Parts: sequence; C-alpha cells; structure tokens
Amino acid sequence: MNVYPFIEAEKQGSHNVRRACELLQVSRSAYYADRAAGPSRRAVRDAELTAKIVEIHDDSRLTYGSPRVHHELLDQGERCSRKRVVRLMRAADRYGRAPRRWKTTTVADPAAARRPDLIRRDFGVDPAQPAPLDTRWCGDITYIHTWQGWLYLATVIDLGSRRVVGWATADHLRTDLVADALTDAVNRRRPAPGVVFHSDRGCQYTSTQYANLARDLGVVLSVGRRGQCWDNAVAESFFATLKAELIHRRAWPTHQAATSAIFDYVEGWYNTRRRHSTLGYLSPATFETTVSTPTEQVA
Repeated sequence: MNVYPFIEAEKQGSHNVRRACELLQVSRSAYYADRAAGPSRRAVRDAELTAKIVEIHDDSRLTYGSPRVHHELLDQGERCSRKRVVRLMRAADRYGRAPRRWKTTTVADPAAARRPDLIRRDFGVDPAQPAPLDTRWCGDITYIHTWQGWLYLATVIDLGSRRVVGWATADHLRTDLVADALTDAVNRRRPAPGVVFHSDRGCQYTSTQYANLARDLGVVLSVGRRGQCWDNAVAESFFATLKAELIHRRAWPTHQAATSAIFDYVEGWYNTRRRHSTLGYLSPATFETTVSTPTEQVA
C-alpha cells in the first residue's frame, strides 16, 4: 500500500514529517523521492480513463453500468479491462440503473377467441445468424403515474433487433390504444404480409376489434399462455428498463410531459444509441444497419 499520501496529509496538518515516516516505517528520503517523481503512469492512466468514463456515463443519462461503459470505451479505441472500469466507476461514485422486478398487469378476457402461441419464448438474437427484421413483433401495455392520473403506454417491438417500431399513449385502456400502436408500427416499417405480433392475453389484444385490424394490416396474432408473464418477456423487459432509466427518476405533472419524455427516450436514445446486451452491446439501430437483414418490402 502506498503510505506517502498519509504522510502528505499529516504534513498538511502541521505534523512532523520525520515522526510520520518513523511511525509508518519508511525513510524520509523515499518520501521526498516519491513526491519529486510525481504521479505514477498507472495513476495518470486511471485519471484519463475516469474522465472518459464520467463523460460516457453523463452521455448515457446516468444509466450505464460498467458493461456498457466498457464497450463504449472499446469502441473509442481505449484498451482496458472490465474490472478496471468497475473500480474506476466506484471511485468516481458512478453506477448504472438496474430495473426493478416487474409483475404482470394483464386483465384477460375469459370469453376471448383462442389463438396459438407462435413464439413459444423463442426470443433469442444470434448476431452470427440474425433473424430477418419485421417478421416477429411483440408488445404490451404499461401504466405511468402522472398528476393528471394514469397514462397508458402500448408498444410494438421487433424481436429481431429489439427496436421499438411502434408505440402509442392514451389516458384509457380501450382497444384503440393497442390498435394505434400496431398501426404506427405498420406505417413505419411496411412489413410484408404475415408478420407475427405476439402479446399476452389482455382483453385489448384478444378483442374482435383488434383481430379485425390485424387482419386488415396483414398481421398474424399470437398470444402467450394464461398467467405466464415470461411468455412476453421482451416487452416486459423493455418496460422495466424504461421505468428504471426514465419514469421512476422524476414526477410527471401532465400526460403531455410524460409522452414527450417517452418520445425523446425511445426515438432519441433507446432505439438509436443505447447499447443492448442481447445485441452484443450494439444499439437496435446499429444492429439493424450492420448485422440484420431486412425482409423484402411490398409495394
């Protein structure tokens, strides 16, 4: 252990250097030589990396933990170990934001028509053999508390790239909410007929109105098993991340304020810049342009 900083601290407190050196069993000549030599190369390197780590963490909206910070440093040409990043982040009092454990909020319709589970928890992404985009989607609804009352968010996520390809907010839980999200996704992505949309058994997703809309849009509906929230884990995971990194960090006075913040988060951060561990720490947009293969689009 380097004891010289303790001697320096004692000196600043008007204590005797000679006595401090005797107590710590080091020579005064070694202490003065250390002061003349200046900081070590490792200390200088740690200071340089810490400055970059702080900049990356600030740029991530104070959300990145050591894995994403480490990958960002590697992309910037900095060669350092993950353990070193962990150590320097702790020293700088910088930490990532971990999602809370989530629970399902599905209200199923016992009289709804039966539909198959076409996904069967096959949510994996293999960068070596990526699945075509816009062939399998998933989605769900979550609740956001505001001073004006509950705001509801519905999403559509591409399972091939984890990109949020459609979303909608409303102050109600009618089927129109999920219909708007699905319509938004189709308008943006223009998928070939037959794209599968997977959801839980919530009454909005199993309604006749939603089935008719999906048929008109060329979307095939898939639902998970009753009471099995893990059957729609990708959608639930996105909501956990959204709430940890945005929603739970401040109060939301109005629906408009929350909706604007969600737009900024989804379109300006999550889709385009946030590194996703499932994608080899690429953002969904980068993964789509560098790894995935788009499907043929219909005219």
